[in-house]
Amino acid sequence: MKPISFEFFPPKSEEGAAKLRTTRRQLAQFKPEYFSVTFGAGGSTQEGTLKAVLEIQQEGLHAAPHLSCIGSTREKIRTIVDEYKSHGIRHIVALRGDIPSGAGDVGEFRYANELVSFLREEYGDWFHIGVAAYPEFHPQAPSAEADMRNFVNKVKAGADTAITQYFFNADAYFRFVDDVTARGVTIPVFPGIMPIQNFSQLARFSDMCGTEIPRWLRLRLQSFGDDAASIRAFGLDVMTDLSDRLLAGGAPGLHFYTLNAAGAVSTICQRLGY
Repeated sequence: MKPISFEFFPPKSEEGAAKLRTTRRQLAQFKPEYFSVTFGAGGSTQEGTLKAVLEIQQEGLHAAPHLSCIGSTREKIRTIVDEYKSHGIRHIVALRGDIPSGAGDVGEFRYANELVSFLREEYGDWFHIGVAAYPEFHPQAPSAEADMRNFVNKVKAGADTAITQYFFNADAYFRFVDDVTARGVTIPVFPGIMPIQNFSQLARFSDMCGTEIPRWLRLRLQSFGDDAASIRAFGLDVMTDLSDRLLAGGAPGLHFYTLNAAGAVSTICQRLGY
């Protein structure tokens, strides 16, 4: 079976932490390559990321903290990464991150490729470095060409793997991989999979991150109204079919955005044979 991985966000309460432990136990049965934990720019969830990552590691599982560099300094990033290294963490997902609202100073890093370069200069090959990819292009990119160029720069700076933003159009992924491969990219690009459970939430997320919800999918989801069970059942079929097509078409594996819940992700993984 091709490798899979699961993404969490740091819980904000003890109740949330207990729920995440249960979710993690459920998902660990699929033998993921790693669990990643997101990171809030400007300090909002940085301590929570470290706490969650160390707990995952203490359970004998592989953990990969996300690290956002926007608004930060080399010294601050070094302090965070030294802490991870001291605990034996070997995998980092290196991101630019979102500029905090009202922030006038973007810090010493403007782009993720600068963070990747810094990690390679400071730590050599200690860390496996993952980066982000955008098959439908970053919403702030001036053009598709500029976005692909930025991605290639991250790879040239020393990235080992990439995880895409979630999407619903498999052709967008395959075209993106073809385009960056033609530019010399050889690292694995893992498609990000977002289970469909709540249409209004999904629409809000997608508007923020620039993911296109195809017209046919949007109208079908809207047709269910407030019938949450039908939305979830239909969403499971759609995302299982998408995942299956991606794997069959040559995707190296899958990265699931779990939203700290195991149910839908577990069903998809079981349907795929994990």
